[in-house]
Amino acid sequence: MPSLIDLTLEGRKVGQHGPWPRVVVDAPVWTFAASELAHGRWSLLGLWGEPATVHMAIMDGQTAEIAVVSLDCPDRTFPSVGRHHPPALRLERTIDDLFGLSAQGSPDARPWLDHDRWGVRFPLGDRIDALPTAAAYRFLAADGDGLHQIAVGPVHAGIIEPGHFRFTASGETVVRLEQRLGYVHKGIDGLMTGASLERGAQLAGRTSGDSTVAYAYAFSRAAEAALDLVVPDRAVFLRALLAELERLANHLGDIGAICNDASFTLMHAHCGVLRESVLRAAGAAFGHRLMRDIIVPGGVSRDIGDGGAETIQATLDNIRLRFPALVELYDNTASLQDRTVDTGTLKPPLARQYAAGGYVGRASGRSFDARRTLAYPPYDSLRFDVPVLSEGDVNARVWIRIREVEQCVSLIDQILSRLPEGPTRKDVPLGGEVREGMAIVEGFRGDVLVWLRLRNGLIERCHMRDPSWFQWPLLEAVIENNIVADFPLCNKSFNCSYSGHDL
Repeated sequence: MPSLIDLTLEGRKVGQHGPWPRVVVDAPVWTFAASELAHGRWSLLGLWGEPATVHMAIMDGQTAEIAVVSLDCPDRTFPSVGRHHPPALRLERTIDDLFGLSAQGSPDARPWLDHDRWGVRFPLGDRIDALPTAAAYRFLAADGDGLHQIAVGPVHAGIIEPGHFRFTASGETVVRLEQRLGYVHKGIDGLMTGASLERGAQLAGRTSGDSTVAYAYAFSRAAEAALDLVVPDRAVFLRALLAELERLANHLGDIGAICNDASFTLMHAHCGVLRESVLRAAGAAFGHRLMRDIIVPGGVSRDIGDGGAETIQATLDNIRLRFPALVELYDNTASLQDRTVDTGTLKPPLARQYAAGGYVGRASGRSFDARRTLAYPPYDSLRFDVPVLSEGDVNARVWIRIREVEQCVSLIDQILSRLPEGPTRKDVPLGGEVREGMAIVEGFRGDVLVWLRLRNGLIERCHMRDPSWFQWPLLEAVIENNIVADFPLCNKSFNCSYSGHDL
């Protein structure tokens, strides 16, 4: 059985691509890779396009070896990966929407991001002016006696992003859920083209607002991989500090929000207070509550402010004091457990098939954490556990967040105590040759992937993949056979990003 390294020897290796290899392959090798994904030997990390090329990032689940395989598409078609491996379907539909590259043999050729409102087709490929048509989006059918449909969204009651959910139910029991996303498509792929690295980092940090650190982190590491640039040690630790503060704030907010959707508002209020304390500490230490535009190629744009470390440490002390009581409250409230235990269960085989990252994957037995599996600095020198459960229900996803809050506090302690002195940024060389780089960074939802190509110091192509691409479809699966009233609870336990998904 060929390994991933053997596969890379089958194609033409692309120079100046780091840190993992990229090879151009032919259609049979592309299809072989798809079959390996289908058999579960490899995991799909990303699938994206260019005007006449498709790229696929894959990882060997046993060895954590990573490679990018590319296929030229002179006739604007390529063999469908989704035909063999369903997690690729939405990505293929997006490639068709943006570039006009058709996945041959795909079982689902419907548009995904394109809602027939752009005025053009294939905006990043052979652009075609087109007037909107009257054709409605075709949802999948569900047949049976006594079934009815419930349409929810895209506009929702809360101050949240838009997304449409089409339920087919038998009484209160959900038979099928189908999502329609893309309402917050921002054209970031197009905006990246021709941008400077400085502008690219800003765009990356605005892909999904609650993950601004993770996206800027991944973008900067991809640029540095392309340029063979090593950032100063102090910047390496400051980046991890920023990432853990973002993770801590989001997990605290999510725990409370899940409980709120089970009508337990007390947890929501107390977790909200703790989340706010983390955001205020971040604002005091780095001048921005969400820490936006701090991580940049070459390092960080500003150092931790005077008294910032002490403010963060005081915040951690307060969390250590108050959080255990909230955990006990969650665990000992029978009415809350009744809503979360055995609700929205994601089976481990499905989590593995979709390479689900973050708390979604780890609550269903998939232990992947880019900080540990890929061991990028400084995490390769820090002590932390990766909590994993196998139950896969809402309760398990809450407990993974609880344990990760504890790990965040420990990691931030270690980072502050070991923060080295020295410069925080290195000048970025802007050579004229073509360079490519890729990075995978662990955000609070899971692994964020960024791939880019630089030419003459400018971005020629940049693709960013949110973990939600592989989590949204799983939400459709876990709500089946649950009652309609449990959808908000399941949805919040996943907390997928609309904005990160919609590019």
